[in-house]
Amino acid sequence: CVHKPLVQQLGLALYFAALTHSLKYFYTGSSGVLNFPEFVAVGMVDEVEVIHYDSNIKRIKPKQDWMSRATEDDPQYWEWNTGNFMGSEHNFKASIDTLKPRFNQTGGVHIFQTMYGCEWDDETKEVNGFYQDGYDGEDFISFDLKTETWIAPKQQAVITKHKWDDNKAWIAGQKNYLTQTCPEWLKKYVDYGRSVLLRTDLPSVSLLQKTPSSPVSCLATGFYPHRASLVWRKDGEELHEEVDHGEILPNHDGTFQMSVDLKLSSVSPEDWTRYDCVFQLSGVKEDIVTKLDKAVIRTNEGKTGIKGVDTSFDCNSPAVHVFICVLEVLFLLFYCKFLSCRTKLLNSGDAHATLLLRGTIFYSGDVGGATSVRHTTNSRFCTNVCYHHN
Repeated sequence: CVHKPLVQQLGLALYFAALTHSLKYFYTGSSGVLNFPEFVAVGMVDEVEVIHYDSNIKRIKPKQDWMSRATEDDPQYWEWNTGNFMGSEHNFKASIDTLKPRFNQTGGVHIFQTMYGCEWDDETKEVNGFYQDGYDGEDFISFDLKTETWIAPKQQAVITKHKWDDNKAWIAGQKNYLTQTCPEWLKKYVDYGRSVLLRTDLPSVSLLQKTPSSPVSCLATGFYPHRASLVWRKDGEELHEEVDHGEILPNHDGTFQMSVDLKLSSVSPEDWTRYDCVFQLSGVKEDIVTKLDKAVIRTNEGKTGIKGVDTSFDCNSPAVHVFICVLEVLFLLFYCKFLSCRTKLLNSGDAHATLLLRGTIFYSGDVGGATSVRHTTNSRFCTNVCYHHN
C-alpha cells in the first residue's frame, strides 16, 4: 500500500458526542488495480458496516442481522438497490474514462470515489448532510448544503460545478435527500440496530516496541463505539510533543483499534514511571491507564513481563505487511475522511447524471442543458448518486 490514510480529527467533541449518529455511503471505482473489485459500495451506520456490494458478487448483501428486520416493510429494498448499485458500477467506470483525459492521463491505476450521508444528533435533533467526490487522491467536487452550491477545488471540476449549479431541480433533490430522507432512514436503522449500535466494548491495551530504541506504541484494540481517545501523559498531563497519534481503524469483528506512539529520545530511564497511556471511551467513566513499564512491553524479540509467553511480532514479515495493507485498503475505502492522505471521495460529475432518490427526485438528462425531471412517490431508501459521462 502506498498511501497511509490519516483521519482528520474534528476534535474530541465529535468523538464524545455519544448521541450523534451517522449514515454514510462510500463508493469506490478503480481501474488498473489487480485482484480487487472494480467497484465497491459500502453503507455504514455509526461506523458499522450494514450493507456491501462489489462488482464481483453483483448483489447487495446485509452485513448485520437487524438490517433484514429494518427493511421487511419494503420487500423490494434489496432487489431495487442491487440494480441501483449495478448502475453505479457502470457509471463509475465511465467516470474514470472521462476524467483521465481531463488530467492528461492514459493508463495506470486510477481511483474514483464518492461519499455522502447525514448525521443526526439525538439530543438536539440537529441534522447535517454531506456529499463529496474526488479522483486519484484529490478532492474533485463537493456539495455545500448551506449555500446549495457546488465547490470545485480543482480547475478540472469547474465545468462540472457550473453545470450542476445551474440545475436547481437536481440541487433540490440533493437537499431533500440529505436533510429529510437520509435522516429518516438513519433513525430507523438506529432503532432496529440499537442492541449493536449502542453497546459498549472495552479494549485490551498493550505496549509494543520493535527495537529498544524504537518508539513505544500503546495499542488499544477491540473497543466500541469508535468515539474514543488514546493519549500519553506525563505526571498526569497530556503530551502533545514527542507523540504520534495513529488513526482509528476497523477490526474484522466490528470493533475498532487505535494506537499512539511515544518517542523515547526525550524520556530518561529514571522518568519512565512518570508516563502512562490513557484510553477513554465515550459513555464510560473509568479510564484505562497503562503505565510505561519495560516489564510489560512486547518487543520484536518476544520479551515481555509474562514469563513463557512469546508475544513477538515481526514488522518486516510478509504476513504483517499483508495485514497492514488490508487494513489500509479497508480504511481507504470505508473510512477515509476528507483531507486524510488526500484520498478524498471521488466523482467527476459531467455530461450526464442520474439522481436515484426514492421519495425525492429522479433526474435524467444533460446537466448543462435540457432536463427531464419527475417526482416519485415511493419512499424507498436512496443508495447513491450516479454519474454518466460521454
